[in-house]
Amino acid sequence: MEEKEIFARLRLLLGESGARRISALRIIVFGVGGVGSWCAESLVRSGVRELTIVDPDTVNVTNINRQLMATTSTVGLYKVDVLKERLQDINPHAKITALKDRYCSETADLFKLESYDVVVDAIDSLKDKKLLILNATSSGARLYSSMGAARKIDPSQIKVADFKDVYGDPLGRMLRKGMRQEGTFPEKPFKCVFSPEAMECEGLGSMVHVTAVFGLTLTGEIIKDTLNA
Repeated sequence: MEEKEIFARLRLLLGESGARRISALRIIVFGVGGVGSWCAESLVRSGVRELTIVDPDTVNVTNINRQLMATTSTVGLYKVDVLKERLQDINPHAKITALKDRYCSETADLFKLESYDVVVDAIDSLKDKKLLILNATSSGARLYSSMGAARKIDPSQIKVADFKDVYGDPLGRMLRKGMRQEGTFPEKPFKCVFSPEAMECEGLGSMVHVTAVFGLTLTGEIIKDTLNA
């Protein structure tokens, strides 16, 4: 099947020039869970042809309620492997790279962030997330980050703001606090998707209609900024 056929409706909306700008993007997504998996798929369905997905985990049965590639038949398989197969089926012409790695202080140097146009942060670990933010904002790439999507049920409360303007989000608050204590701050502004909604529940309960909208909103901001650049 020709790639031109797959994205015919996209070109009707964006024109040839807009479609080419999106297809030329080089994007890396860190974390393909409840937020990152939906972001990755929507990027490919939006015409992104060069995408790297990074996640060290395998599919767990508890992922099924909200993660795109998590089904009863994929439990135990590596998330990035399952997702890559799906993404290649959407667009066989795309270059999808799947890395079973964790972004942390021991592996950070392996990722050449400056070689990407866009870095997507959908990491859960506070320590790793902070490191990625600091390193990505000192590279030439544009960073888009997801704050906490758990303990929320109302997608209409999801918002986009600069990191310094995120409010009502415990993850964002802890990140900023840690940065102040260490005296390390992002070198440039970056957009965050967040929600100030706070549900009372045991643990980090979450639902797909919220996590997916987080991921789709990240893609929306990437596409919008690319077209407006």
